[in-house]
Amino acid sequence: MNLSNVDSLPHVLPELTLVATAIVVLVADLAVTRKHWLGDLALVGVAVSALLVAANAGGPSGWLFSQMIVHDPFAVFFKLLFALAAIAALWMSLGSREVEGVSQGEYYALLVAATLGMYLMAAAANLLMAYLALELVSLTSYVLTGFRRHDRRGGEAALKYLIYGGVASGMMIYGMSWIYGLTGTMDFIRISVSVLNGQHDRLTLFVALLLTLTGLGYKVAAVPFHMWVPDVYTGAPIPIAAFLSVASKAAGFALLLRFFYPGLSSLAADGTWAYVSGVDWPRLGLVLSMVTMTLGNLAALSQRNLKRLLAYSSIAHAGYMLMGFVVLSNDGIRAVLFYMAAYYIMNLGAFLVVMIVANATGSEDIEGYRGLAWRGGAVPAVAMTLFLFSLTGLPPLVGFIGKFYLFAAVVQQQLYLLAVVGVLNSVVSLYYYARVVRTMFLDFPVGDEARVRVGIHNGLLLWGLSVAAIVLGIYWAPLIALADRSAKFFMG
Repeated sequence: MNLSNVDSLPHVLPELTLVATAIVVLVADLAVTRKHWLGDLALVGVAVSALLVAANAGGPSGWLFSQMIVHDPFAVFFKLLFALAAIAALWMSLGSREVEGVSQGEYYALLVAATLGMYLMAAAANLLMAYLALELVSLTSYVLTGFRRHDRRGGEAALKYLIYGGVASGMMIYGMSWIYGLTGTMDFIRISVSVLNGQHDRLTLFVALLLTLTGLGYKVAAVPFHMWVPDVYTGAPIPIAAFLSVASKAAGFALLLRFFYPGLSSLAADGTWAYVSGVDWPRLGLVLSMVTMTLGNLAALSQRNLKRLLAYSSIAHAGYMLMGFVVLSNDGIRAVLFYMAAYYIMNLGAFLVVMIVANATGSEDIEGYRGLAWRGGAVPAVAMTLFLFSLTGLPPLVGFIGKFYLFAAVVQQQLYLLAVVGVLNSVVSLYYYARVVRTMFLDFPVGDEARVRVGIHNGLLLWGLSVAAIVLGIYWAPLIALADRSAKFFMG
């Protein structure tokens, strides 16, 4: 199926819904006085978009808008993940004290626009569309990071994010221009045909891929493109930090997988993938994975601020996910998809607890969690323990299952050194996650810490994520089946 622009419109109703939602929120901001309605409006719009994505999931795969974007199970999986991440971020924003004083209309419209950009990143099948979608996500993320205008920390974070992002974006489009110059096309599939059949200089092609990888590595927070993460997570409002940690990373991986698998590799009849001869990007990714997870975990050991700790933890988890990327197999893709869904539950849950505590105490430091379980915060303390142990990969939580599939894919390809480094890093991560748990339960309050209460609004989301972390750790068959069905690209 290769549809023209007009014929493609019915297949992009979820994206059109997001466009309409952003416009309606901006217009309504001029008319309504009770601004919290704007968040509800954005929430309904994203929820409708998610339902449309789910309703369209069973339809035929094919090219849309003359091969600019593609509709396939892989794109559908990520769109659902982005929609759920946006819904959680909007829900958190409605219960966040940080967001109360900001310009509500612009804030919610930008969040919806960022989600739209992520939809397009997951479906992009052309270098130009991929770059435009990535820039839409990046530009809205810069603004959202510094949205608290009078907060010095937020302004500094937004400026660093913009500068680092600008450099990474410039290098990426420079690499893309080299690829276009070598192959004469911007369509992923035609690029694949050209590099597999052509007589291109391998060194030039490798440099072009390296430059392109800069932008994608920046988006997933892989070393050495990770410098922005700690400052941005610390300076951004907590709902935005949570959104970036889950959705932005997932969008980067969606584009990374689509570009390096069907775009720069070949799929044999028996279902095995092979990279372009002379351009050994899996080996480069293997080194990147090991360095990323090690640096992220070692840097997290000394953190005293929980948002910075989760930022370095996020870098480490990018390294874990890269394990599934570099094995160049369908099992690896499936493992990455499953881990993405697990990471959504674990990391959003952890950030939600940070927001609940920050709402009550104004503190994001680990010291502020002293005796949390004994000063009214037993529920968030238990939930935080679940999320952190799940991030470590302890059973019977969903994070354990996610890491099991990642390590299984790595061992299957006989990458034993990568598996050993991954296991050692998981052990290291247990130390700094357990330190937070010890502070919440074994360190007792000295008397001047504020009590923590969980309202119904945040409590509902907290209970939902906690239950999901346990249930999917015990009965994960539906989720792995979904990941298995979604790990398929439409290649025409």
